Amino acid sequence: MNKVFNLCYAALFMLTSCQDFGILFKDALCIENISIIDPEEGLKNNQTLVIKEGKIFQITPTEEIRLSKKNTIVDGTGKFMIPGLWDAHMHFSYIKEMAPHMFNLFLANGITSVRDTGGDISFVNKWKQLSLANPTDAPRVMVAGPLLDGMPNVYDGSDPGHPPLSEGLRSLNDVRDKVNELDSLEVDFLKAYEMLSPEQFILINELAKEKGLKVTGHVPLSMDVISASNAGMNSMEHLRNLELSCASNADELLAERNELLTLGKDEKGAALRSKIHNEQRQRAIENYDPEKAKEILAVLAKNDTWQIPTLALSTGFVKRPFTQEKWQEDFKYLPEYIERDWKRNIELFSKNEITPFRIEYVKWLMNMTLNIHKSGINMMAGTDCPIFFLTPGASLHEELAVLVEAGLTPLQVLKTATVNPAKYFDMEEELGNVRTGHWADLVILDANPLEDIKHTKLIHAVVKQGKYYDRTALDGLLQELSAKETEIKENL
Repeated sequence: MNKVFNLCYAALFMLTSCQDFGILFKDALCIENISIIDPEEGLKNNQTLVIKEGKIFQITPTEEIRLSKKNTIVDGTGKFMIPGLWDAHMHFSYIKEMAPHMFNLFLANGITSVRDTGGDISFVNKWKQLSLANPTDAPRVMVAGPLLDGMPNVYDGSDPGHPPLSEGLRSLNDVRDKVNELDSLEVDFLKAYEMLSPEQFILINELAKEKGLKVTGHVPLSMDVISASNAGMNSMEHLRNLELSCASNADELLAERNELLTLGKDEKGAALRSKIHNEQRQRAIENYDPEKAKEILAVLAKNDTWQIPTLALSTGFVKRPFTQEKWQEDFKYLPEYIERDWKRNIELFSKNEITPFRIEYVKWLMNMTLNIHKSGINMMAGTDCPIFFLTPGASLHEELAVLVEAGLTPLQVLKTATVNPAKYFDMEEELGNVRTGHWADLVILDANPLEDIKHTKLIHAVVKQGKYYDRTALDGLLQELSAKETEIKENL
């Protein structure tokens, strides 16, 4: 009798032990036991995240859920998840031959969204449409179209350093026609530039408000920062020309600039702008007035005029990270002639002396960035790649590191590259955080970026709108570029 009972018990045990009582999520990807970093709420350890139909379907503490073994499961033990990163200032058309390489470079570096801040609309729109058609294989692309500049315009195509990124607008009617055209082409925002007259700049902001578009750009040389912000400017790039308004002699500098603009109306735009910067920037920094700066930052905070510091670009003149062999490793993924030209130009640039003023100006930019943050002004992380040897993708991680050097915490810096750009485009209900209902644009890291922001480079996997790219797949994106360049060289 006991023998029969034991056999029955054993059979029952085997039957029940083989059954799978866990929850099955059909057609889903489950990532379990992972530490999630919410840029607004911080670290949440040991979470299980379910992705379905490209979105985050469910997030649950791992101890509170049992997954069926029939699920597609990724073990996140020891890993850290952050939202997909943004490069909020880049250009597809600065070096057009590089554009076909950018999608792979961005995704391989965890950048799932980009903001193109100026270029030929027919060219940049090509990449936006390609992204829309392939949302799991390309970063999200937001475009402004051409820089809206006055005359003479800066980026007029007159030399390789100033490709034709802008439209030179002579009149208010030109402004109105161009803004209407860009709106009809469904740009995501507008970019205003330095050679605009105050009247042109004000009109751009008025038209943008009517059409529900944001305006970013450089404060025109013909204006001061407070006037530009009060006109409705939504964001400023590079802190450009902020120093000119923070000087004790700001009124004198503005009058002088307007005289130089009038006298130089027949010069090349790039040359005229450089002349003005060379004559005024150092004098402005030497006459920096902390109280005037405090007043200006208070206005920017009140008007919600965001800032995109692009510190990796600005500090590069002094720090010169591009001279390092590790930085140049990524050049092999670029078109061969660009790799060759960049290495040659870096060698030439490295021979230039780092002037005392350049050091002082970089110090001013770093201090001002921290003051901007302390003033409650929102910031976004952007690089201006591929300008100044900034490789698409990799350079964003340098920007994050320099923002931490400026005094922000790693969590605050992550916010500038995730939730803040989503908020800028009114997409915070669907993007920028690791939350239920958001698009599954995610990066999985091998180490905690809150302990060291440089850990954002330690990418284990990327998820783009639900598609999972493990390390092998990410390396494959880069190998595709290397193979393409090898093929080109062999056919030369």
